[in-house]
Amino acid sequence: MTTQNLRAVQAPLKAKYRHQPDAAMITLYAEGELGEGTSCSVATGRALVAAGLHPATGGDGSLVCSGDMLLQALAACAGVTLQAVAASLGLEVAGRVHAEGDLDFRGTLAVDKDSPVGFQRIRVRFELVSDADDADLETLLRLTERYCVVYQTLAVPPALSVHRVQQDNDGGAPHLP
Repeated sequence: MTTQNLRAVQAPLKAKYRHQPDAAMITLYAEGELGEGTSCSVATGRALVAAGLHPATGGDGSLVCSGDMLLQALAACAGVTLQAVAASLGLEVAGRVHAEGDLDFRGTLAVDKDSPVGFQRIRVRFELVSDADDADLETLLRLTERYCVVYQTLAVPPALSVHRVQQDNDGGAPHLP
């Protein structure tokens, strides 16, 4: 996408959000269907993904691990953001993005109550091919980090909550207990 194309697409959105800030607040959502054993199927918008336990927690490796999905979402978001920022800056880039994270599975398996549950470290690495100079590439990475939604969500966690709703036995609409 060229700088002009990106600006043409985003300009009316930016103008709308400046004049109608509430229009910029959009709720994204995902849902999953609990499956057999320890599985959950999640619709991604393009495909149905069956997630299950990682082999380090007793899974057989036949289902996608949600930790891998988190890293894939980070890599995808960082890659898309980098391309959008590059287009905005008029830079030509190609390459790959890698996201990797370190987990101590003793935490999630309750083997050691002092071991944290979740990723302890996550790293994003870009392998870029570009004619841009080092200063432009540093700006590109800084702005990618700043505007990547998944990166920023992990870096500055939002308020989280978990709720349960009851569903009628007849399959009717869920209602709060």
